[in-house]
Amino acid sequence: MKAFLNEFKEFAMKGNVMEMAVGIIIGAAFTAIVTSLVDDIISPIIGLFVKVDFTDLVASVAGVDIRYGAFIMAVVNFLIVAFVLFIVIKAFNKAGNLTKKPEEESAPTTKVCPFCKSEIAIEATRCPHCTSELTE
Repeated sequence: MKAFLNEFKEFAMKGNVMEMAVGIIIGAAFTAIVTSLVDDIISPIIGLFVKVDFTDLVASVAGVDIRYGAFIMAVVNFLIVAFVLFIVIKAFNKAGNLTKKPEEESAPTTKVCPFCKSEIAIEATRCPHCTSELTE
C-alpha cells in the first residue's frame, strides 16, 4: 500500500498534472469573466438593438417552457470565449516566436552513392552497399 501511495504522490507531483490543474482553475476564473461580459455588457447592448432581452425569450409548448433565449446567449458566450482564446493563443505564439532564434541550416549528414544510389554517411570513402570506392 505504501508503494502505491508513493507512486500516486510521484504521479500527482509531476509537472504536467500541476500545469493542468492550474490551467483548469484559470479556465474556471476566465469563464466567470466571460460570462459576466456576456450577461452584463453584450446582452444589454444586443437588447438595445433588438429591444428584447434574449434571456427572457421563452416558447411554451404543451405547458413546457423552452428557453431558447438562454441558448442564444450560451452560443454568444461560447463564440466570445473561443474568439478571446484564439487571440490569447495567437499572442502567446507570436511572443514565443520573438524569443526563438532562427534555426541555422545544418550541414547534410548523408550523401548518395553515385554507383548504387543508396544513402550513405557523408564521411564514407567506400559505399557499404556496393563497396565502390568513392572519390570526391
